[in-house]
Amino acid sequence: MVKILNLDHITRRLKWGENTLAIVIFSAMTILPFFESISRVLSINSVPASQILVQHFTLWIGLLGAVLAARQNKLLALTREPLFQREKEIHLGRWLAKVTTFLVLVSLTWGSWELVKVEMEYPIDIAPNIPRWFAQIIMPLGFGLMAIQVYANSYEKQLHRITLIIIGVIFSLNGVLEVIFDMIPALHLGIIVIAVSLFFGAPIFVGLGGLAVLMFWLDYTPISAIPAEAYRIVVSPTLPTIPLFTLAGYLLAESRASERLVTVFRELFGWIPGGTPVIIVLLCGFFTALTGGSGVTILALGGLLLPMLIRDGYSRSFSLGLITVSGSIGLLFPPSLPLIIYGVTAGVSIKDVFIAGLLPGTLLVLMLSSWAVIQGKKSNIKLKKFVMDSALKASWDTKWEMFLPILILLGVFGGFTTLVETAAITVIYIFIIEVFVYKDIKLSSIPKIVVDCATLIGGVLVILGVAMGLTSYLVDAQVPMLLLSWTKEAVSNKYLFLLMLNIFLLMVGCLMDIFSAIIVIVPLIAPLGNHFGIEPVHLAIIFIANLELGFLTPPVGMNLFLSAYRFNEDMPKIYHATLPFFVIKLLAVGLITYIPIITFGLLQ
Repeated sequence: MVKILNLDHITRRLKWGENTLAIVIFSAMTILPFFESISRVLSINSVPASQILVQHFTLWIGLLGAVLAARQNKLLALTREPLFQREKEIHLGRWLAKVTTFLVLVSLTWGSWELVKVEMEYPIDIAPNIPRWFAQIIMPLGFGLMAIQVYANSYEKQLHRITLIIIGVIFSLNGVLEVIFDMIPALHLGIIVIAVSLFFGAPIFVGLGGLAVLMFWLDYTPISAIPAEAYRIVVSPTLPTIPLFTLAGYLLAESRASERLVTVFRELFGWIPGGTPVIIVLLCGFFTALTGGSGVTILALGGLLLPMLIRDGYSRSFSLGLITVSGSIGLLFPPSLPLIIYGVTAGVSIKDVFIAGLLPGTLLVLMLSSWAVIQGKKSNIKLKKFVMDSALKASWDTKWEMFLPILILLGVFGGFTTLVETAAITVIYIFIIEVFVYKDIKLSSIPKIVVDCATLIGGVLVILGVAMGLTSYLVDAQVPMLLLSWTKEAVSNKYLFLLMLNIFLLMVGCLMDIFSAIIVIVPLIAPLGNHFGIEPVHLAIIFIANLELGFLTPPVGMNLFLSAYRFNEDMPKIYHATLPFFVIKLLAVGLITYIPIITFGLLQ
C-alpha cells in the first residue's frame, strides 16, 4: 500500500513538473520575441541570442508536449480508440501496436542519447554559457519518458507488461536478429508490422519513426541520424510560429470570441440568403488559419455552429457537410501553419506563400458561399433584417477581435516585425483582450489552456521531427532522383503531370496528416515540379489545396472521421452530407491547379 501511495505521489509530482515546465517555456517563447520587437523600436539592448533561445524552446515544447500527449493518450493516430490504456487481456493486434511503439521510442531514446554524447565531446554554445547539448538533452528525456508512459499504461498485469521488455531485449541482440532476418526479409516484415500497428492505433509518428529506424538500421547508419534531423527541422527560425499561433487560437477558442464574431457577422450579413452558412465559412476559416488544424475547429466550434444552422432552418445534412468542409477552409490564409511548414521544408519564401494563398483561399470561400446562398434560396430560409444600429453596436462590441486579422496582416506583410515576433504579439494581444478587456478567461484557467495547447503542439512537432528523419533517408537513397528519372520517361507534358499530382495528393491527404505529408512528400515532388516548369510558390498552393480536399475524400479523410466523432453520426451519413461540398472544392482545386494567375495575381 505504501509503495502504491509513493508511486502515485511521484506520478503527481512528475505531472506537476511537466505542466509547470510547459507554462514556463511558453511564457519565455512569447515574451522574448515581444521584447525583441520592442527593443528594436526603442533602440535598447535586447536579450543576447534571444532568437536562438526561442528556436530551442520550440524543441523543448515539442518534446515536452509529446510527453503530455502520451500521458493523456492524445498522440495523433489513425484510430479514435486510445491505445495506451491498461487492458486486462492481450489482443494480438493492439499488443503488436504497443510493442512497436515501445521499440521505436526506445530506439529514438538511444539515438538521441548518442547524439547528445557527441555534442558533449565537441561542445558548441548556442547562447552565452549554454552549450547545444544542454538544449538537446530534452530529446532522450522526452522519448524516454514517452517509452515509460507506454510501458506503464499498456496492461494491468505485470506479466503482460514484461512482454514489451522481452521483445525489446531480443531486438537489442544483433546475433538473434541476424538469424531471424536471414530467414525472413527484414524490410518487408518491418513495413507490414508498422502498417498493422498503425491500423490498431499506434501513433502516426511511430509509423514514420519506425520506418526511419528500420531503413537506417538496414543501411548500417547510426540511428542518431534521426534525432539529428529532427533537431534541425524543429529549431529552424520560423518554426516557433507554430506553437505561438496555436496558443493564440486556443485562447480565442476558450473565450466567447466565436459567439461575438457570429453575432456581428449575423448582423452584417444575415440579410443575405445563405448568410449564416457564409458566416460559418468565414469564422471557421479564421480559427483554422490561427490554430493550424482543421480538427481543432470542428471539435471546438461544432457544438456552437450546428444548432445555429438547424435553428435557422437548414437541414442537418447540409449543416454537417458545411461544418465538416469549413474545418479546413482556412489553411490557405495567413498565418496558416501548413504554409509555414511548407516554406521551411521547401526553402520557399513564407511571405510569398502567404500572399499567393490569399486569392485561392478567397476563391474557395466564394465558391462555398455561393453554394450556401443557393441552398438558402431553395430552402426559403427566413432572412434577418439589416438594422444599422444593431450592426454598429455588434461591431463595436467585437472591435478588439475584429482588429486581430489586421494586426496579423500588418505584422506579416508590413515589414515591421518578423513572423515569430508577429505570433508573439498576437498571443499577448489576445491574452490582454480576453483576460482583462472582455474578461472571458480567468487567470486561473490559463495553465490548463497552455497545457492543452502544448499537448496538441507536441503531437504535431514530434511527427515533423521523425518525418524529417525518414525524409533524410529517402534523400540519401536518391529516391527523389529516381522518381524524377521515372517521371521524365513516363509523363510527356506538364498538364498530365499536374493531373497525376492531383490524384496522388488526394490519396496522400486521405492517408497522412498534413504535417507529415509536407515533410515527407515535398522533397519528392519539388524536383518534379521544377522539371515541368511549375513555380515553387504555385506548387505550394496546389499542395495545400489538394490536401485540404484530401481531408474530405472518402473513405478515410481525416475531417470525415472527426466530424462523425464530434456529432455522433455514422460515416455513410457524413459521406452523403459532404459530397456536394467535395465536388465544389474539387472544382476549386482544379482551377487553382490549372490557372496559375489565381496564385500569382497578388505577387505580380
